[in-house]
Amino acid sequence: MNKTWNNRAWFMVLPVLLLVAFSAIIPLMTVVNYSVQDTFGNNQFFWAGAEWFEEMLTSDRFWLAMGRNLIFSFIILAIEIPLGIFIALNMPRKGWGVPVCLVLMALPLLIPWNVVGTIWQVFGRVDIGLLGYVMNALGFDYNYVNDPFDAWVTVIVMDVWHWTSLVVLLCYAGLVSIPDAYYQAAKIDGASRWAVFRYIQLPKMNRVLLIAVLLRFMDSFMIYTEPFVVTGGGPGNSTTFLSIDLVKMAIGQFDLGPAAAMSIIYFLIILAMSWVFYTVMTNYDAEK
Repeated sequence: MNKTWNNRAWFMVLPVLLLVAFSAIIPLMTVVNYSVQDTFGNNQFFWAGAEWFEEMLTSDRFWLAMGRNLIFSFIILAIEIPLGIFIALNMPRKGWGVPVCLVLMALPLLIPWNVVGTIWQVFGRVDIGLLGYVMNALGFDYNYVNDPFDAWVTVIVMDVWHWTSLVVLLCYAGLVSIPDAYYQAAKIDGASRWAVFRYIQLPKMNRVLLIAVLLRFMDSFMIYTEPFVVTGGGPGNSTTFLSIDLVKMAIGQFDLGPAAAMSIIYFLIILAMSWVFYTVMTNYDAEK
């Protein structure tokens, strides 16, 4: 039986496509244009070809910022994913505690990023901040402004506080979708708590965990506002991630060509990572 296709539906999507083209494609083309040209002011541009890309890819500054980004993302995933699973497993499934826990978990996600940075900037100060005061009162020489290790710890703890809730909510959604019959069968078989987690709960959370890893990796790899507000990329360049270094180069130094080249490389890295995660998720669904 032949189907009759109605292509008029494309006209309904056309406004969305135009909006996407205006808000994404056109700015991207502008960045591409800057990345292959040089300027000496007065709006006069000269063809530079791949010069800026070569400069970025051979620059220690770029690779050091990339390394800091990767280390930060790895630490974030290593903490937030297990912690999110643990909290989700211990949240109630029934009763009045369910809405209370869900609201408490959602609260950090509702706070704007710049407000989160401001909260932790004040919270960690040694003169007026509660965290700084308590740490020094306990005998720790804590000062995130002067010590790179303290700055890293502060930024990591801040991100864990802000975004672990997202992992918790995703894992909890996967857990509540498991039918009670699975637990009843495991109880009849005398399965241990670890066996229930290993063979029932974890397989049912695989897909949401992939989504959680994807979202948290992308967010942590593109992080800008929170560490910039708290440390400004310092002390020194210890918390200068790619996004912060990019803004410093484009706005602070007004090196538009190198900044545009870095933006495209940054974008391609994120796109490649997204494609890898999408491929893994698609293959996982196909195996199911």
